[in-house]
Amino acid sequence: MRAFRYLVVACLLGAAVSAQAAPVTYKLDPDHTMVLFTWSHFGFSDPSANLGLGEGTLVYDEQHPAQSSVQVTLPLDRLDTFVPALDEHLKKPDFLDAGKYPTVTFKSTAVQPLGGNKFKVTGDLTVHGVTHPIVLDATLNKVGVHPMSKAQSIGFDATASLKRSDFGVGAYVPSVSDEITIRITTEGSVPKAK
Repeated sequence: MRAFRYLVVACLLGAAVSAQAAPVTYKLDPDHTMVLFTWSHFGFSDPSANLGLGEGTLVYDEQHPAQSSVQVTLPLDRLDTFVPALDEHLKKPDFLDAGKYPTVTFKSTAVQPLGGNKFKVTGDLTVHGVTHPIVLDATLNKVGVHPMSKAQSIGFDATASLKRSDFGVGAYVPSVSDEITIRITTEGSVPKAK
């Protein structure tokens, strides 16, 4: 009987360890996500705009972080430069052509752990109907139970740079810089069971 109890306890412990080691899927929160991009305007200023998150999913495997992944959709109708006239101009055909290409998407293809909380996330970015690989330098901020929602949560920051002309959005280069700097901050939680 004692041997049976030890076997049951061992099985339960094994199941608990397996559950902890499993990849966790998080739904990214649009209210706590900013995708900021910055450019040079004739060398005089460096304006920024925010692409609001439509939806995003992050799968994080704590035991095997290289098997993690992220996928997001950014609708251009949420583009916010803080200048309404510029919002409208950037959505026109000479720039992003939001009527024809209403979303920007990113889908990771590889995650490289660099040690500590640092990662390189390579993925396919699609803008203006053109897809190119980019690399995000990502920092995992925190994983744990969120004090407000009580849900298992994750948060990270990331940076990248790209040339907008690579995506067919080259209007006014070089006066308005070709290089765009991107800064992302986001958090997400495990969806509650329905």
